[in-house]
Amino acid sequence: MAKDNKPRRPKAETPKGFRDYFGAEVTERAQMLRNIAKVYHRYGFDALETSAVETVEALGKFLPDVDRPNEGVFAWQEDDDWLALRYDLTAPLARVYAQHRNDLPTPYRRYAMGPVWRNEKPGPGRFRQFYQCDADTVGAPSVAADAEICAMASDVFEAVGIPRGDYVIRVNNRKVLNGVMEVAGVLDPSDPEKFAHERGIVLRAIDKLDRLGPAGVRALLGEGRKDESGDFTKGAGLGSDQAEVVMSFMDAKGADGADTVARLQSLVAGSVTGQAGVAELEQIAGLLDAQGYGPDRIIIDPSVVRGLGYYTGPVYEAELTFEITDDKGRKQQFGSVAGGGRYDDLVKRFTGQEVPATGISIGVDRLLAALHAKGRMGSVAPGPVIVTVMDRDRMADYQAMVADLRNAGIRAEAYLGNPKNFGNQLKYADKRQSPVAVIEGGDEKAKGVVQIKDLILGAKIAENATLEEWKDRPSQYEVPRSDLVARVKAILAGQS
Repeated sequence: MAKDNKPRRPKAETPKGFRDYFGAEVTERAQMLRNIAKVYHRYGFDALETSAVETVEALGKFLPDVDRPNEGVFAWQEDDDWLALRYDLTAPLARVYAQHRNDLPTPYRRYAMGPVWRNEKPGPGRFRQFYQCDADTVGAPSVAADAEICAMASDVFEAVGIPRGDYVIRVNNRKVLNGVMEVAGVLDPSDPEKFAHERGIVLRAIDKLDRLGPAGVRALLGEGRKDESGDFTKGAGLGSDQAEVVMSFMDAKGADGADTVARLQSLVAGSVTGQAGVAELEQIAGLLDAQGYGPDRIIIDPSVVRGLGYYTGPVYEAELTFEITDDKGRKQQFGSVAGGGRYDDLVKRFTGQEVPATGISIGVDRLLAALHAKGRMGSVAPGPVIVTVMDRDRMADYQAMVADLRNAGIRAEAYLGNPKNFGNQLKYADKRQSPVAVIEGGDEKAKGVVQIKDLILGAKIAENATLEEWKDRPSQYEVPRSDLVARVKAILAGQS
């Protein structure tokens, strides 16, 4: 039998871990980003857009998923350099500030929005490409900068439609955690690299408290944990006394901020680093209180860790507290949509000098999903007004109508498919969610009129009304061609 030498057709499918975004989704994201940018701008932050590609050396090795190839990034070799797609918007900022620091103001306040890529194992709701929306202050050593970031995040959530009471921003300090680890015997201040592997596992375990619960975290602090699929994750190997110190830290949240701070002070007694971290938390709480950001919006919470290894001081995470229903009908809280913290050593990698910095990153796709869950987004956006084509030789007439509508600020298009079947044109308008169709055949042209069809009203009448109601509520009008724009505007106003 002869071999089939026909070229193989490529599969029309999205790569694993990626997805496509269509009209309404893109429009909703753009609108949300504009609302966030207004808040950032009001706080004095300037926009920055960096390259999607960085050198692997500039990006550094900070991703928590260290078991993946190339430390969790998409990388390739070009000549003698290794390049990679950025995995977040913070590492590129460190490079930009180090490269242009003589031309930038200090402190430098910037915000950035765009896609990032991570070479991680994809799963439900976990994609390899996703949008982030960041704001950072570089060159400000005071924790007043951290307090400002938290206040700004609070304003962002309310600006995009997440009301007070449906979110909370939780604040901790990596110095406090380091103090706890010092007390637990997994951090030696004289040799920071000692126990580094174990500390990494501990950090990731604490960061999974909400998902795994205390028992799951305790297992990861010890020998390890087997998940529901049977996969085993090796633990940090801490002894029971060591693990108890870490668990007590996660359980240190008190009735209020003062109670929490008192418990933390007791836990880190004897650690200079830990005591400094507690003092910074006290200062942040005082600054936020002075601005009117109370515990209904921002709280001190020791369970916040943040997985990335470059944080050096205050860390914060924004969580949405309202319930949603999953695919199986179970109720659960929506969870985290943003996080960040202080990373005073990141720019130092380039300059050799410590440069204080702090910032937050908002997961755009997560926040959009939250807005959908709250019913603040997701209604079908109206499509364009469709000018149907009854005579292909008069396309200039139809395009002139479209131009008149567009010049009046109305979204419109002429049908550019095969005009032979008029029914197909109306089917196209239906698929485009068009609110209005404009019709001008030869008879209408001769009389100087056009037919305007209210597609929204027509659909409602066809679904619910009797024949008599059709007569009382016409969904199609004949108007002079000169009244086209005015009548379409009136119909659109009535629909909205």
